[in-house]
Amino acid sequence: MTYRTDQPRQHFPTGLIVGRFHPPHLGHSWFINAAAEQCDALVVFVNTRAGELVPGSLRASWLAELHPNVTVVEVAHELDTNWNDNELWTKWIALFRSKWPHAAGPHAVFSSDSYVSELAHRLEAQAVVVDEDRINVPISATQIRETPQQYLHFLAPQVREWVEKNLLG
Repeated sequence: MTYRTDQPRQHFPTGLIVGRFHPPHLGHSWFINAAAEQCDALVVFVNTRAGELVPGSLRASWLAELHPNVTVVEVAHELDTNWNDNELWTKWIALFRSKWPHAAGPHAVFSSDSYVSELAHRLEAQAVVVDEDRINVPISATQIRETPQQYLHFLAPQVREWVEKNLLG
């Protein structure tokens, strides 16, 4: 079952957010805070692959610093994202289960995208779509990667400093 934040909020023992956060921006922070308010314990998986523009370990450390009240886990992998491939889904779920830091859960999977329902279903969790239209903070990491100088104001100071030094150099 999926519900949106304009519906009455539920509270969950554990919640999960999965993303690349490439790079993390203020929209991600707003989203993480909104999800954390609905959970006793929130886990953020930072999906990372070798050769990405912003190293995954750096993205995970920024998020951990910005959100000390959540558990941030870097999930390094080389898996594709063909969601029509059942065998691939099995690999993704096994990977996520291997990184899950709690005895139970997740009870909810949060996303800004409605496609979260399949991931939540496979994790036996409830899907929660938060701000799908990105009204609260209208930005995407893709926009930042494509034209970083235009969107610096959407970055936390430590992320902005790195972007200015490494992407605008």
